Amino acid sequence: MALSPADTPMASAFSPATEAQWRSLVDKVLKGGPFERLIGKTYDGIAVAPLYPRADAAPRAIRAEAGPWRVLTRIDHPDVKSAHAAALTDLENGATGLQLVFAGSCGANGFGLADVSGDAISALLDGVFLDAGVRLELDLSPQTKDAALALAALVEARKINPALTDIGFGFDPMGVMALAGGTPVEWTHLAPMTAGMAKHLVSRGFGRHIFAADGRVIHSAGGTEAQELCFAISSALAYLRALDSAGVELEAARRMISFRLAADADEFLTLAKFRALRRLWARVEESCGLTPEPLHLHAETAWRMTSQRDPWVNILRATVATFSAGLGGADSISVTPFTQALGLPDDFARRIARNTQLVLIEESNLGRVADPAAGAGGFEALTNELCEKAWSLFGEIEKSGGLYSSLVSGAFQSKVAAARAVRAKNIARRRDALTGASEFPNIHEAPVDVLAPIPTVTVQPAMPISFSALTPQRDATPFEALRDRADALAKNDARPRIFLANLGPISAFTARAMFAKNFFEAGGIEALSNDGFESAADLASAFKTSGAAMACLCSSDGLYAERAAAAAQALKDAGATRIYLAGRPGELEGPLKEAGVAEFVFAGSDLPAVLENAFTAAR
Repeated sequence: MALSPADTPMASAFSPATEAQWRSLVDKVLKGGPFERLIGKTYDGIAVAPLYPRADAAPRAIRAEAGPWRVLTRIDHPDVKSAHAAALTDLENGATGLQLVFAGSCGANGFGLADVSGDAISALLDGVFLDAGVRLELDLSPQTKDAALALAALVEARKINPALTDIGFGFDPMGVMALAGGTPVEWTHLAPMTAGMAKHLVSRGFGRHIFAADGRVIHSAGGTEAQELCFAISSALAYLRALDSAGVELEAARRMISFRLAADADEFLTLAKFRALRRLWARVEESCGLTPEPLHLHAETAWRMTSQRDPWVNILRATVATFSAGLGGADSISVTPFTQALGLPDDFARRIARNTQLVLIEESNLGRVADPAAGAGGFEALTNELCEKAWSLFGEIEKSGGLYSSLVSGAFQSKVAAARAVRAKNIARRRDALTGASEFPNIHEAPVDVLAPIPTVTVQPAMPISFSALTPQRDATPFEALRDRADALAKNDARPRIFLANLGPISAFTARAMFAKNFFEAGGIEALSNDGFESAADLASAFKTSGAAMACLCSSDGLYAERAAAAAQALKDAGATRIYLAGRPGELEGPLKEAGVAEFVFAGSDLPAVLENAFTAAR
């Protein structure tokens, strides 16, 4: 309903603001600096401006069914009895569907259901009313693919009309190949086999959502949003072609395909990505002579963004990811529990994951408006740009012979690897901050409970047809490895320590001392602070009694010029194995190095590299 002036009596008290007025205020803040400083760039090279005009666009990213998304929960406990109990608990407490995660699948993360026998599937879903609207998403692997047939048999055994069920069987050979880095047979032979499996399920009454075009493998491997979208629609087109070659009408074939994407803590990109997928697939449908229909899109909060350190932050990340995927039009969402990177989540972590969605739906009412980003200039521009980037990549893949050919040649993986390398560099230099890992670490945090620790990844044997695998990698891993080393030393009371050599009054050193503390503790090296020193002799004496092997000078540029060289010399004489200085040295670099400063740490430093050297110096 449109608002009238009577509905907004206060509006007339404010004169409309213009972009020119805003630019005038921005210019004052920039103090002559270029406006381009405010324009960001995504990993796809998309420019993100600080302000956009209103866009003339109607809502488009509409779910297949009106209303809120389906609340799914991950069922990945290897023990069938425990998995069954978790499933019933979740469904009794607000979940409207289950993501059945099988061992070795894209979302397994070291765990997953392993027994795919008919008895096991029956026991797992005992008490789950499959004809009552419960959504099932199967996350399959090659060794567990028979779970789909076992589930179909269970539906028949219960004498349920398959049309009354809501099942995503999850066959995704392209995603499986990309994850494994190979395939036992060529796609020309595998495609008919895959289509045959689909036709078998159709003969048993299941005609929808047999395949899952899954972009999560790209996101987990460090790929960009456009790469994830491209992989998803390229996979879907491969399945559509396989079905068409097997004699399945395109109208029926496209309804056998559903989609999956990862949702991460970048609100703008996640929301735009989910909106873009629908537009991209509609264009593929139109190119095939089909009238676009609403697709089914499942979201899972991203594995890549989870951290083992300060895992409570994962709750915030998952909340933003769920918010974004929900507003972007996801039909169903599953939230990765906040302890998943540490091990098998317990009931508490699962409850938090479930309630994250329920609060957003029931209390924040996010499901009541279809495509709330419609008409917002920033979201519309980002959605359009993602569509263009993904479509361009899609065109390259088509020219190369399709997704399978691109995987075999390694061309697609090389693009993902290039994006991952840039991302890793930005994470190492804290341009992409990871709260609790690279920023604001807590080296004395209390551990959280998990049912079982995350297992060691085993190397899979090479396939007859092998190529580069798209291996899942979490962003925080480099920092976690350093923290693990420091914690192992701490068990023997040998945690590396660095003395913060604070010069002058608190006002002079506080900012850089806080920077240095976060910097070194990101690697588990404990930073020992103090109230500052006026003389080099007092500084050296305090360093000796601290028990630390290293020191980091912290102060203002002015005091560095006056005292840093003498302080460094005093620390060197006192036995410091390595001396750092927080900040850029400028013209003082030569004298400071001569006095004993080995390294300068500042915003943009490569943290893992610096911290690796620090571990050596701390011995």
